[in-house]
Amino acid sequence: MSADLKARLDAEARQAGFAAMGVTTPDAVPQAAGRLEAFVGAGRHGQMQWMAERMGWRGDPAALWPAARSVVMLAESYTPERDPLAVLGQRERGAVSVYAQGKDYHDLVKKRLKRVGRWLLEQCPEAEIKVFVDTAPVMEKPLAQAAGLGWQGKHTNLLGRGIGNWVFLGAIFTTVELPPDPAEGEHCGSCTRCLDVCPTDAFPAPFQLDARRCISYLTIEHRGPVDEALRGKMGNRIYGCDDCLAVCPWNKFAAEARETRYAARDDLRAPPLEELAALDDAGFRARFSGSPIKRIGRDRMVRNVLYAIGNSGAARLRPVAQGLTGDADPAVADAARWAALRLEAA
Repeated sequence: MSADLKARLDAEARQAGFAAMGVTTPDAVPQAAGRLEAFVGAGRHGQMQWMAERMGWRGDPAALWPAARSVVMLAESYTPERDPLAVLGQRERGAVSVYAQGKDYHDLVKKRLKRVGRWLLEQCPEAEIKVFVDTAPVMEKPLAQAAGLGWQGKHTNLLGRGIGNWVFLGAIFTTVELPPDPAEGEHCGSCTRCLDVCPTDAFPAPFQLDARRCISYLTIEHRGPVDEALRGKMGNRIYGCDDCLAVCPWNKFAAEARETRYAARDDLRAPPLEELAALDDAGFRARFSGSPIKRIGRDRMVRNVLYAIGNSGAARLRPVAQGLTGDADPAVADAARWAALRLEAA
């Protein structure tokens, strides 16, 4: 019965739009706690204090909800239609991570998770479920590997032989006992493309990340001024970074994105830097309504834009930077002064 239920659940998940499904148990990743503790102990989490504060739950999925017997891991594809690295050559325009160019994935994935979860409850009325997509201390990537969806590559992101690495992950914890899938092994081989392409050398070793040097972390999570030694390496990346994902050879097998709302908005494919630098709080909220970018706020976005302006080599943008040297936000003002000095000789 449980095997048949699992097969029907998989069919329901794919009908809902997921590219892959796998099942594991809450206690399937005993190594996760030690790895997380070492990551935080080395300070590699940077300002993401929530990692340290909820380390007990994050490192032990079984402790998050003791009643859970199975964890259903689901992957949804957002594979881009265009080369995400092409924009890096357009130095007067901003590079926005592929996942943030369309609608906020949190909302879309969670709706699908709830749909699949409701179906499971209809089949098992006595069961309980909890759904998670970046909303709780759940280590999705280790659980996804344990569920057979793929493995954490040398860039520490999940990738699979049939889905590539352009995927969002969601989890359904349930009291229903489902047959677990075999864990997936690692298939990176001798390839180091993701490590070699990183502009800031954020990987101390294969399968290890120092978030403090990662452009995704710096542009999204880091508050205040960015280390001057890293600013020049950020290029025109103003929200996130896709370099290590884009060069992975396994993407030739990437699943096609089925959700049209993940498609890039025209104004986010390669937005002009001067447009974004001119945004006030109200303008920022209006422009990024419904986008995951909205969570970082105007000040952090304009700070990022000013670093990109400083890296653009475009003398015509120097007045834009100079106009923000007196900004009320200290990090924005600091970034504006840095950019203006960078462009002085341009």
